[in-house]
Amino acid sequence: MKIVIMRHGEAEHYADSDAERALTETGQTASAAVARVFAKQSGLDQFDKVLVSPYLRAQQTWQAISGCFSVAKVETCDDITPYGQAEDVFEYLVALIQTEQLETLLIISHLPLVGYLVAELVAGLPAPMFPTSGAIGLEFDPETKQASVLWNVYP
Repeated sequence: MKIVIMRHGEAEHYADSDAERALTETGQTASAAVARVFAKQSGLDQFDKVLVSPYLRAQQTWQAISGCFSVAKVETCDDITPYGQAEDVFEYLVALIQTEQLETLLIISHLPLVGYLVAELVAGLPAPMFPTSGAIGLEFDPETKQASVLWNVYP
């Protein structure tokens, strides 16, 4: 099965709270450009499920790229904020994939979680530093609970 992990686009530096930081115009443009590239490069134009952080910048990233894909279900996931625990998210993803028999999954989240989550999924890989709007495609085997990197796209 395929998992795509994407970091939100560039966000404003200041807001009333971290969760309320909005995407900049550059963040919207770069996210859409990255989504078009990885859709074309990977052949992924649909997802069984999309998990999006509840933070505004992640929600707006999904809005900016959603036109590139057809999606069965979009879900806001409170566990994939910047302070989410990669080990817990990994276990949740494994259960979700097995229970719902997903073939394709897109996750839109934040640093440092996106890097640590990739390191949980790919044995021996140090946590990569994602630029804003960066995305990594993985091939995941639900039986072995291991993934390999297929591609990465950065703005």
